[in-house]
Amino acid sequence: MTFPKTSDDTKATTSGRLPRKIKLPRTLYGFVFRASGWHQLATAILSVLLFTAGTIPLEIQRRIVNAATYNGSYRTIAFLVLAYVLLALIEGSVKLVLNVYSSWIGETAIRWLRLQVFETSGALKEESSMMTSEGVQLSIVLAEAEPVGGFVGTSISEPLLQIGILTAVCGYLVYLQPLMTIIVVTIFLPQSGFVPFMQEAINRRVGKKINIMRNVSEDIVQMGHAIDTDGLQASRIGNVFRINMSIYKIKFTMNFMMNLMTQMGYAGIFAMGGYFVVTGKTEIGTVVAFVSGLSKINDPWGDLVNWYRDLRVTQVKYRLIFNSAQIVPATANA
Repeated sequence: MTFPKTSDDTKATTSGRLPRKIKLPRTLYGFVFRASGWHQLATAILSVLLFTAGTIPLEIQRRIVNAATYNGSYRTIAFLVLAYVLLALIEGSVKLVLNVYSSWIGETAIRWLRLQVFETSGALKEESSMMTSEGVQLSIVLAEAEPVGGFVGTSISEPLLQIGILTAVCGYLVYLQPLMTIIVVTIFLPQSGFVPFMQEAINRRVGKKINIMRNVSEDIVQMGHAIDTDGLQASRIGNVFRINMSIYKIKFTMNFMMNLMTQMGYAGIFAMGGYFVVTGKTEIGTVVAFVSGLSKINDPWGDLVNWYRDLRVTQVKYRLIFNSAQIVPATANA
């Protein structure tokens, strides 16, 4: 993948020097579009195809169950099963292409971000920078660039895919039985409140952890060996341990609360759906479709929450990289 040169890049090439303005965009999504460009449109198209192909099987499942329950012809059931298998093949193939393509985009962005560290460091003969520390450079190249660049591949396609699935499945469930859909919706509304709050607590800890690990890297580079003479490094590593454990506690508590609400949703569907079937207000196939639909909603909802986690954490990491890579004219420090 190639990237267009800016006017500053052109001037730098003709003068034999790197530009004074930093090449990294200021925001994470500025970096996303700089590093991937039109490839994001291609992944968006694949995402639309994927969530479209993933919603149709719900209706096929409902028809298969109803045909088997209400003495439908086996020929009809066989035809529906064949259609279900065909859709599963199409969905799996599109997902395979999307995953490989997104991974390629992410790896390309990682490569470009790492090269920017070397290119920025090359300007230090005439410029001063926050990236003068070899320890910071080492931390960015070896550890920080990978999660930031890797996010690029799924930055657009992932939320589009998961929101598309949620919208399509919820719309279908409303079409089948509006009252039962209320149960599905109510189990996700509270999550939209506590998930951002808990994620913000994780972000603060991630920022502290990165700064501590940069300090560890700086001392190792300065001393030339991983030696801890005064116990400072041991104290830092202990702080990282405590930060990681607090992150795990928040993360798994969040997962516990989300899973518990999902199980309450299944219980509500069985209770209301069973009542509607007994009273003749709906078909058993509709209840099966709701159970399957909740599963299809729960998975993309979880993926969307994970993507939101990655977004917020990656924003923190990218901001630290961007701030470290700011080039300041040497005369400004004189």
